[in-house]
Amino acid sequence: MAVRIAVLAAFLALALASSSFAQSPAPAAAPSGPPNVTAVLEKGGQYTTFIRLMKSTQQDTQLNSQLNNSFGGNGYTAFAPTDNAFNSLKPGTLNSLTQQQQVSLVQGHILPQYYTFDSFETASNPVRTQASGKDGPFTLNITANTQNQLNVSSGVVVCTVNQQLSSPKPLAVYSVDKVLLPLEYFGAKAPAAAPAAAKAPKKGGSSDAASGPAGSDDSNSDSSGAVSARAVGWSVAGLAAVLGYLFQGNAVQGRAARDCRRFTLVRCDND
Repeated sequence: MAVRIAVLAAFLALALASSSFAQSPAPAAAPSGPPNVTAVLEKGGQYTTFIRLMKSTQQDTQLNSQLNNSFGGNGYTAFAPTDNAFNSLKPGTLNSLTQQQQVSLVQGHILPQYYTFDSFETASNPVRTQASGKDGPFTLNITANTQNQLNVSSGVVVCTVNQQLSSPKPLAVYSVDKVLLPLEYFGAKAPAAAPAAAKAPKKGGSSDAASGPAGSDDSNSDSSGAVSARAVGWSVAGLAAVLGYLFQGNAVQGRAARDCRRFTLVRCDND
């Protein structure tokens, strides 16, 4: 009898202990830290160039710092071009940019707002990015196509959102197949100003075209000078001719007088 009572007591104690263990709350899961954009891209495995560009411009550090303070805020969205997207660029494209322009290029892929795939469909275009310039913020146009895909346009290129790399708020990261070249740096240059139209000729007067080509006044002056020089030359030549004629006449008259005196002397001697 005593043995049965002991066994029953042990069974009841074990049952009570099991009930207490089942009713105790499970330990709360440790809260995860803020997302790290570099870690997300490294896990994706095909974003080496974009990671290197973010590090060289220190935009990875800046975005991660902003993410640390964005819980409960608007969050961020990043478009990550693949390595193939960068390889498709014209050689020297990145090297042609200044350091500040490279910063703006990276910031042009980041939106200061958390967007899910569905919320893009109701986004108001143009969508502002983190980049800005002298004319204001750089923007993107984001639209959904009939294949339930998103198209993103920078004004220079249009790319397709291939997949979502990260979705938990405050950071959404989407893979894109082209680099979002900003319109501010890669858009078409404004055409040069047209030359001023030629002035219309005045009514009742001769136009510049009618008066001859430029420099005609100098030509007329040169011609007048040449005519004057020739006239002076002719005058000098004429004067020389007259003087020569007079001199020659005087010489003839002198010879005639001498001959006359000689004839007179001879005649006198004969007489």
